[in-house]
Amino acid sequence: MTINRPIVAVYPGSFDPVTLGHEDVVRRTLRFCDRLVVGVARSSTQSKRPLFEVSERLEIMKEVFAGDDRVECVTFSGLLVEFARSVGARFIIRGLRAVSDFDYEFQMAQMNRELWHDVETLFLTPDVHYSFLSASLVREVASLGGDVSAFVSPAVLERMRHRFSDRAPG
Repeated sequence: MTINRPIVAVYPGSFDPVTLGHEDVVRRTLRFCDRLVVGVARSSTQSKRPLFEVSERLEIMKEVFAGDDRVECVTFSGLLVEFARSVGARFIIRGLRAVSDFDYEFQMAQMNRELWHDVETLFLTPDVHYSFLSASLVREVASLGGDVSAFVSPAVLERMRHRFSDRAPG
């Protein structure tokens, strides 16, 4: 007798802030999994000055995906494969915007596979409208007063406007 387990995937990242490109990857991932755990990383593999604290990023993610009960947003720290194993994930989802992303992502996928042979990494390319988009770029444009409303959801835009108005010299 075969028992069908739900297909669980993990989509990890810093999501600082979550962009429409991230949202696109989440929604497209739901086409082939029953549950998606979006893991907001407490620590980053790249040194970045965060716009939002981890708790704020988690709050924003929960707000953005509140309408879909198949998406669970949580924070994690430590090895990604250990996090994936702890939530019962069989797949790690990574977005690839450009060829330049591939080298790093390929190395990470291979390392994760060495650490846990039962996990697979699936690479998704974003919709062409978001292929150039990165959270870093959105942060930079917004910090300089640019309009990023075409790149983030209204909930994220409101938080960003509030954050940058707090930083304005006064």
